Amino acid sequence: MKIVCLDMEGVLFPEIWIAFSKETGIEELKITTRDEPDYDKLMKYRIGILRENKLGLKEIQSTIRKIEPLQGAREFLDELRTFSQVLILSDTFTQFAMPMMEKLNWPTIFCNTLEASDSGVITGYRMRVENSKLNTVKALQSIGFETIAAGDSYNDLSMIRASQAGFLFKSPERIRKDNPDIPAFEEFPDLLDAIKNAF
Repeated sequence: MKIVCLDMEGVLFPEIWIAFSKETGIEELKITTRDEPDYDKLMKYRIGILRENKLGLKEIQSTIRKIEPLQGAREFLDELRTFSQVLILSDTFTQFAMPMMEKLNWPTIFCNTLEASDSGVITGYRMRVENSKLNTVKALQSIGFETIAAGDSYNDLSMIRASQAGFLFKSPERIRKDNPDIPAFEEFPDLLDAIKNAF
């Protein structure tokens, strides 16, 4: 039995932090997992910038409500779910993800949790599990699933490489160049065909 595991930001939605950077004019918040492979370092950096600028959960959620899925993402996901179970594995947070999942007709997502004060000041975060994407794929395999994975960033490479079939989607050129053995796609119909061919 096969199951498809997808990253969310950069694959189904634009990057939240890039959108928030544009909204606030804070250039430093444009850095994502496409740029910084160390997620803990990246999040501590982000939390520090938020604190310096007196920004919190309320402001980020306001931006998120304006973010729409990438063109064709909902149709891609709807078609994919006609022949496979789909699990979105994301390093985002439940406080960010829920408004986005509603726009995709509530697919299943596994993600992390922010720690915030009652006033919305983000003080930290809790990972669901260490190396969450890789360990989730391994757990699925341990209960009899073959995984097919797709993502765009450094933090997706381990789940892609651990899967029976894996693909890069809308990845930066440097990630594609560093991983020439992983098939890379830019358009949803091409990714859909590649996943179908893996079944």
